[in-house]
Amino acid sequence: MILVTKWFGVFLCDESRVIEERLMPKDPGIIAEKLAAMQRGALLPEEKDLAENKKKLRVSERRQSELGKPVLFDSSFINAEAYGFTGELMHDVMLRLGKLRTSEPIPRDKNLVQAIRHLDDLVVSCNLMNERLHEWYGLHFPELGDHAKDRRYCELISEYGNRDGIIKELGIDVESIGSETDKEDMERIMHLASTLCRIYDDREATENYINNIANVTAPNMCALLGAPLAARLISSAGGLDRLATLPSSTLQLLGAEKAMFRHLRSGKKGPKHGMIFQHPDIHRAPYWQRGNISRALAGKALIAAKADNYKGEFIGDILLEGFNKRLAEIKKKYPEPPKRKKENNNADHRNRGKRKR
Repeated sequence: MILVTKWFGVFLCDESRVIEERLMPKDPGIIAEKLAAMQRGALLPEEKDLAENKKKLRVSERRQSELGKPVLFDSSFINAEAYGFTGELMHDVMLRLGKLRTSEPIPRDKNLVQAIRHLDDLVVSCNLMNERLHEWYGLHFPELGDHAKDRRYCELISEYGNRDGIIKELGIDVESIGSETDKEDMERIMHLASTLCRIYDDREATENYINNIANVTAPNMCALLGAPLAARLISSAGGLDRLATLPSSTLQLLGAEKAMFRHLRSGKKGPKHGMIFQHPDIHRAPYWQRGNISRALAGKALIAAKADNYKGEFIGDILLEGFNKRLAEIKKKYPEPPKRKKENNNADHRNRGKRKR
C-alpha cells in the first residue's frame, strides 16, 4: 500500500485504486494551514491516522519517510472533482497559502545567507574604492602607502587631507615627490576617504553580525569550522536546511563548482576541496594530505549541520575531537609526498605500433 497526500486529502492506495481516504475540510483557511505545515516538513494527523498499524507501507514523499519507504508513484488517477473539490476552491486555497507562507518569520539562517552576500559586496566595494583612493591621493602624497595601510590610510586622509598634517601626525621625515592639490580637489579626495572609512565600519559590523547569527543557528558547525567558514558554507548551500541534506562529497566541493564543471567538460583533474579549503588545518597541510583532510572534515561538518538543523544536542566538541584524531592519523600515514608514476616512454609506444603494422 502507498500513502499519497493531495491538496484535498490523504489517500491509501493499492496500485491504481484508492482503498481508504481522509478528505480535507472544505475550508480554504484550514487547507492552507495544513499545506503550509506540509511545506515545513511536518506530518499531518490524517497521514499518521492512515499509516497506523500498516506494515510495509510505502509513501510518495520523502517528507513522510518515517511512515514508510518513499517510492515513485503516479497518483494522477486521484481526481479532486471526484471528491467534490472545485477549481475555484483550489484557487482560493493557493492564494491563502501564499499569503500565509510569505508572512511567516524568516529563519535566521536565511538572514545569514543575505548577510554573507552583503559582506561580499562590501569587500568588492572596499577594494575598488581603496584602489581609487590610492591612485587619486597618490598624485599628492604617493609615499603615504609605505607608512599606512587599509583603514589607517583612509582615516589619515579624511582627517588631515594635506600631506603636511599627515607627516606631522605620523612623526616621519619624508620629502614627497607628489604635486600640490587644489582645495576643491582635496575636499573630494577627503570625502572619498570618509566614505571608505564608513564602509570599513559597515564591513566590521557585518562580520560581527554574521558571527553572532552563525553561533546561534549553527553552534556545532561553528565549534568545528569556526563561525566565518560555517556561515559561508550555509550561504553557499542556500540555507542550513539544504546543507543538512547534501552528501558530504558535495559539501566538500561547495565553492569549487567552476573547477568541477571544467573537470567534467575537459577531463582535467577534478578539485579536492572548495571553500572548505579556508580551514587552517587544510590550507596549512602539505598538498598531498589536503584531499584526505578535506574529506574527513566534510564528513564531520555534515554531521554538525544535521545536528544544528534538527536541533539535536551539542556535539561540536566531540566532532572536533574526532576530526583532530583523524587528522593525526592522516599526517602519520602520509608523511611524505607520493611518488610520481613513471611516464610511459613514447618511443616504446611508437615501436609497438610499428610492430603491429
